[in-house]
Amino acid sequence: MWVNGPRYNFTKFAPAVYNSCLALNPVIFELKQDWAARIVQDLLTLSRRGVSVFDTVDLRRTVRDYLDSPEFKKMLSYHRTVRLETRFSSDDFTISGSTVHLSKMIMNLVTNAAEAMPSGGRITIGLQRVSIPVEIQDTVLKPGFYVQLTVADTGSGIAAEDLERIFEPFFTTKKMGRSGTGLGMTVVWGTVQDHNGHIEVHSLPGQGTTFNLFFPAVSWIRNEQTASPVGYCMGNHESILVVDDVEVQREIATHILQALKYSVQSVSSGEAALAYLGTREVDLVLLDMTMEPGINGLEAFQRILRIRPDQRVIIASGYSETNLIREALNLGARAYLKKPYNLESISRAVANALSQ
Repeated sequence: MWVNGPRYNFTKFAPAVYNSCLALNPVIFELKQDWAARIVQDLLTLSRRGVSVFDTVDLRRTVRDYLDSPEFKKMLSYHRTVRLETRFSSDDFTISGSTVHLSKMIMNLVTNAAEAMPSGGRITIGLQRVSIPVEIQDTVLKPGFYVQLTVADTGSGIAAEDLERIFEPFFTTKKMGRSGTGLGMTVVWGTVQDHNGHIEVHSLPGQGTTFNLFFPAVSWIRNEQTASPVGYCMGNHESILVVDDVEVQREIATHILQALKYSVQSVSSGEAALAYLGTREVDLVLLDMTMEPGINGLEAFQRILRIRPDQRVIIASGYSETNLIREALNLGARAYLKKPYNLESISRAVANALSQ
């Protein structure tokens, strides 16, 4: 089921909640100070909702960093009969977001799964890239590329009457003060919303629970029934060669450029680009700077200039400006396009390069 979460203002809650927790009878809440502190931390996370700084985030690395963290190891020490498996495809899992918020979200999902298995069981974390085509109309997801994060457990499951409420603040079926703060899933929901994502929950009592989270992949593009984007620099079927060693990045650039009315071909290496240009001409090359194995973008650019001295080239990289990028610009690259691509930046860079 698709879940629409709550909208609450958590600003200024934390100090009052902390003081109230400390005033509670210690017989009712063992370790009340630790529990109160965790509530405060979750409330502060919620009160700061609205991620203002978005970085390029490799979700695979974020998951692995959490699994290597002291927090995860401490959590496992409380759940010694829980096993964890990861299932990652070989795709690119780059999204735009906040590593801090995403790590907190992953921690809450994994902790929630572990606590649903007091007698032991298995947690599975999966990552895959999915594409939502234009033809699918019965989903809240817009057409485009997404990174799907799955956290599944073999635990007790969630009753149907509770499923609609799991993202409500302080709603919990656990014993407050001993297991969770009642805010962990609210933090998860808030993080998904702040990253323009969606969350899907499947659960049956006694059969475990699966959370599927969908985040727009870096540079995903909506294809509105193949309509031309309005307000952007459009092409006139000029030929462009996309050179990138990452398949998903080639697909993204190709979809964007085709939507902008360019004729696009793509290859996966500098060597393949040289072979292509050895027999064919193109109006522009969109060249990734960091490719492996084989020659990098700078060396590919240098070799391209030997066979086609007037070749227009735009260089692209997911990193901030480096010596390689500066050297390529000095060699005559028409522009430096920073990944993640977006429709506006790529349309203007290509139009400017072709007009020079």
